[in-house]
Amino acid sequence: MTSTGPHIDNFKQSFREEAREILVDLESSLLELNEHSNNLELVGRVFRALHTLKGSGAMFGFDELATFTHNLETAFDEVRNGRLAITSKLIDLTLAALDQIRAMLDEDSGNTGADRAVCAEILQKARQLIGISTGNPASSKTAPPPAAPDATSSAACDWKICFAPGPDLMLNGANPLLLLRELKEMGDLRIQAIMAAVPPIGELSPERCYVSWEMILTTPAGREAIRDVFIFVEDSCELTIEPASRPVPASVTSNAGAPAHALDEPRSASGGRRTYDKADNALSLRVPAAKLDQFVDLVGELVTVQARLSEIAARHDHPEVSAVSEEIERLTSALRENSMNIRMMPIRATFEKFRRLVHDLARDLDKNVELTIDGADTELDKTVIDKLSDPLMHLIRNSMDHGIEPTDIRQAAGKHPTATIRLSARHAGANVLIEVSDDGGGINKEAVRNRAIERGMIAVDVSLSDSEIFALIFQPGFSTASRVTDVSGRGVGMDVVRQSVESLRGTIDVASQSGEGTSVTLRLPLTLAIIDGLLVSVADAYFVLPLANTLECIELTREDLEKTNGKHVVEVRGEVIPYIRLREHFNIWSEPPAIEQIMVAETGEGRYGFVVDQVLGDHQTVIKNLGRLYRHVQVVSGATILGNGSVALILDPERLVHEALRGGLPGVRGHPRPTKLSRRRKGNLPGSAARNLVGAGTSTSANQ
Repeated sequence: MTSTGPHIDNFKQSFREEAREILVDLESSLLELNEHSNNLELVGRVFRALHTLKGSGAMFGFDELATFTHNLETAFDEVRNGRLAITSKLIDLTLAALDQIRAMLDEDSGNTGADRAVCAEILQKARQLIGISTGNPASSKTAPPPAAPDATSSAACDWKICFAPGPDLMLNGANPLLLLRELKEMGDLRIQAIMAAVPPIGELSPERCYVSWEMILTTPAGREAIRDVFIFVEDSCELTIEPASRPVPASVTSNAGAPAHALDEPRSASGGRRTYDKADNALSLRVPAAKLDQFVDLVGELVTVQARLSEIAARHDHPEVSAVSEEIERLTSALRENSMNIRMMPIRATFEKFRRLVHDLARDLDKNVELTIDGADTELDKTVIDKLSDPLMHLIRNSMDHGIEPTDIRQAAGKHPTATIRLSARHAGANVLIEVSDDGGGINKEAVRNRAIERGMIAVDVSLSDSEIFALIFQPGFSTASRVTDVSGRGVGMDVVRQSVESLRGTIDVASQSGEGTSVTLRLPLTLAIIDGLLVSVADAYFVLPLANTLECIELTREDLEKTNGKHVVEVRGEVIPYIRLREHFNIWSEPPAIEQIMVAETGEGRYGFVVDQVLGDHQTVIKNLGRLYRHVQVVSGATILGNGSVALILDPERLVHEALRGGLPGVRGHPRPTKLSRRRKGNLPGSAARNLVGAGTSTSANQ
């Protein structure tokens, strides 16, 4: 008997989430198996994943999914036993089946669901592969289970399994009977039901299973394969799986002679031993992303309130208030750090799903391409990961279609016939660098330049550096393709990449060598919620510089300005460092102090300084969006509310340098110094707007 209601729905949703993760691993294993068809470990991994999907799907009411998956499981059982060979046809058929399984998982969510005609065709082809008479596809529902492994095989061994359902197991929709049936399919199963925990009849709960089981399973399968049967209920039961080191007790009966209560539908009043809910000691907990986002938002608001408390404590100089403020600041900092760590996830799942994309595109484009992955365990904010799929997909499609040459051209150029696309990730301070590179033909700079001239984007006689030419490919509608294909050529992919990366406060670097390949590097922040910043001021305006980019602070005096003859450079321990005066960049009209401060930061262009009036100290910065009015401002990545209620703009050092270089950085690299302070560069925030945003009493501007 199984329960109905919200408990079932919740557990079904948990199954869907777990099943999607299994499908990602399964797809990756299949694509790897396509390259290494003799790898028996991969075959076993695929079989166990299919077996888990089938058994658990049936247990939670996904009968169609279980029936459909059963045929695939049978095929890979034939592969395990050496009666069927791994072929590209089998791999492609299984990949197509996984697409339909995904659709089956989404059917209850209001989506279209699986294509029944496609499913029937897949089943028919699967049966042909394993030598089963096709007949009526609908008959698959009564197909016999895979033959149990021979218990007398020399590879088989005995496992002792103790399984005691917890009090909530049946409430969550699980059916212990189906678990026992799954074990029976793995080999010879002998079962003893333990009924010592049956309470008096007046204390029986109709929604609890009081029975537990001790079993001996003779099977060639290993411990992990047996544990996979219980993968969806392991946290709500007591389970031990150990090698059977002593003879089976006489009271343990075989399958043929098992007592009726041992294999019949479990009844709420059936006996059992002590119950134990392992969920109390669960090593992990699945939480909806929306709840986690709400939690981080609340932590952000707490950080803002804590900043106000620190401001009040500093202003009144009261010992007790200051002590409480310092303690709250310490606790808030720890809570902020923990909340950020909770959101951190490895990028592996995002990377792995592109193996399928490369496999399918290589087949469609008739190219031999291998995807390699490095740094898959690199962690970054889940919000960032969720928004990475589209830009990475466009970059890979572009590499496959434009970058990778056909096999005959590669061989004529002395290259290996199989091309390589490399996905890599690594940490760099408070950022993550994600690189998509290939060993194809590289970007044709002349073709890009000529196309830009045709479209009127640049003048015929303009001189552009390589990086400036490569930047043209990210313009809306830009494409050098001579024809439009299903893969690319419409000029929208790279523009989407640029917009997506900029929405994540990231930057893009392109490097390409003719005949050797192209590399596109995305520099992204670890998190989009809260950062450690350095609070600075220019006149009555406040700004925040990311602390991870900041190297040191040095003084800038009037004498220093005279020594450089007006050039915006400063010498730091023998190194000449250019700097940007924020007062001039944002057109803030005020007299600078006699001694200004230069914040030296590391950027993609090297070390640059940012001149401010004062450095006010470290600041835990809760990032707020500026709103639609300032959506085109590139050098500001957001705003934060200070303890006194005013607003500080969060600056992006990378974009500040790029804007300054494009507009002509005063006194640096031969650029002339502007004659008027009011000169404005495209994308800069006008001084009046900056003062409106950061002035006291304008805190609501950050939340427009």
